[in-house]
Amino acid sequence: MSETTMYTVSSSPHIRAKDTTQSIMRDVIIGLLPAAIAGVYFFKLKALLVILVSVISCVASEYIWQKAAKQKNTTGDLSAVVTGLLLAFCLPASVPLWIPVIGGIFAIIIVKQFFGGIGQNIMNPALAARAFLLASWPVLMTTWTLDGVTTATPLAILKGKEVTGAVAPSLMNVFIGHVGGSIGETSALALLIGGAYLLYKHVIDWRIPVTFIGTTFVITAIVGRAPNPFYELFTGGLMLGAIFMATDYATSPITPKGKIIFGVGCGVLTSIIRILGGYPEGVCYSIIIMNLFVPLIERWTTPKIFGKVK
Repeated sequence: MSETTMYTVSSSPHIRAKDTTQSIMRDVIIGLLPAAIAGVYFFKLKALLVILVSVISCVASEYIWQKAAKQKNTTGDLSAVVTGLLLAFCLPASVPLWIPVIGGIFAIIIVKQFFGGIGQNIMNPALAARAFLLASWPVLMTTWTLDGVTTATPLAILKGKEVTGAVAPSLMNVFIGHVGGSIGETSALALLIGGAYLLYKHVIDWRIPVTFIGTTFVITAIVGRAPNPFYELFTGGLMLGAIFMATDYATSPITPKGKIIFGVGCGVLTSIIRILGGYPEGVCYSIIIMNLFVPLIERWTTPKIFGKVK
């Protein structure tokens, strides 16, 4: 009598990856390290303090909330650390340290935990917190310093929001990051290095950042505000937003077509706000707006099940 082979029958998925939330977040943190180092290098000790306070506030907010709500402690998945880093990267180094504390509480409790925790939030927590802080304390959130001197951002100069005669920084300074701006957004070089790492590790897909950046490039090049069409790609939060925020798993589409639509939409909105809006930068609001359209994008682009009859 032949030996009987027993098979285990289980529900899908049958193909699994070894990735965990913690391992993915760890890779994102590694990808953010070049920008963090550049931010501390250009904006000195105050930038480091803002980063540390922001990360601690986000982790502490998640721990305290889950303790009070008698929920499982998830601070070990490192998602709160990523939110803290991204929030700090959106802040000027000159902000008082209570700003990242309030931002961290808002990002974690209001935007993340109120909607059910990781994977349930409808918009990027760090960007939502930045929008909240900007609406509440606009002067503090738009005061930029560099080498101890208050300065203007390159986008504000292009927008004509500064004193007439202000000279925009060189393309090289903008690319390296020696310009006024938020802690983690000024160095396009550092952000591209981090983005290359995430692409190598397959943490992010190329479609959203490429279509986001490409769409912005085409529109702003046609308008031609800057002498070099690449200038606007390296200014403001475009690289930070396209690589690290628009690709957030919980708030971006999962279908290939959906990612392209999402990236193009972000690029169009960013360009419209930069060119026609009253605010020099448009990355934050463009991503938040497109986050809200993700359910519709998913509905339009999800492939039909083979053999399904409507």
